[in-house]
Amino acid sequence: MKLFEDLIDHKKNWLPQDGTVYYYGKILPSETADLYFQKLLDKIDWRNDEAIIFGKKILTKRKVAWYGEKSFEYTYSNTTKQALPWSKELLELKNLVEKETGETFNSCLLNLYHTGDEGMAWHSDGEKDLKKNGAIGSLSFGAERKFAFKHKQTKEKVELTLAHGSLLIMKDATQTHWLHRLPPTKKVNSPRINLTFRTIVE
Repeated sequence: MKLFEDLIDHKKNWLPQDGTVYYYGKILPSETADLYFQKLLDKIDWRNDEAIIFGKKILTKRKVAWYGEKSFEYTYSNTTKQALPWSKELLELKNLVEKETGETFNSCLLNLYHTGDEGMAWHSDGEKDLKKNGAIGSLSFGAERKFAFKHKQTKEKVELTLAHGSLLIMKDATQTHWLHRLPPTKKVNSPRINLTFRTIVE
């Protein structure tokens, strides 16, 4: 398996145009990824996500958490979150992702999907708080899930499968020109945790 991981080209851009997506494959051994998965599951302050839709507050099954080096505010889906201070595990993982990619991050939005029934609809991370064209580092733990991109104009699609302990980077004009989503699936019955390391600009 390690041999196959070594064959992944970290500098292959998965997008044909208008953005940059690198997939690093697994950057953690399975046993280490297992340990982090359990610690994140147990220690993170998970909350049901809230969205205001047509003036009504909706609670999602998916759970989220927002952490950072300062108590950054982050607004999406018409709700505002206040960042909690880094946990030991999140700081370790942030440092690992920064070392792998050469990027820097000051915050992390975490998602917990309990089963394949829970996903994320098409969207782009274009919130005004985020650094324009900055990198977003997406670290996955738990169940393998498909992840898809769709060009906003051409509707061209690109799909990847994100493995346990794997890293994906989205940067440059990706959020301007592409949507992405985590499609729901009946084939997955176990949880997935996703960490998206970001840069908030004050």
